Amino acid sequence: MGQIDRKVLRQFAAKYIWWKTPAEALQFPDRVIAQVMDIGDYDDVQKLVARVGDEYLREVLARAEIGQFTARSWAYWHYRLRLATPGKVPPMPLRRIA
Repeated sequence: MGQIDRKVLRQFAAKYIWWKTPAEALQFPDRVIAQVMDIGDYDDVQKLVARVGDEYLREVLARAEIGQFTARSWAYWHYRLRLATPGKVPPMPLRRIA
């Protein structure tokens, strides 16, 4: 992962994982990052990209869990990170019921 200051990550955790304490949220830093990718405001997304870099964001997207991204942010990040071409966004993670 690119360098991300724990203080910045804690701020993101407090703002974007509001249902947990920052300490609890920081146990899963990828979840905090995914939440910023999904619902972050412009400034926070820019700060995140600058701190962790595109390659780490690609890894977070590749490991995404069901429900972590809306369809809109899923498509945005695939295009933004050059993981998809127009009309060729991979399907979102789906729950399989056996």
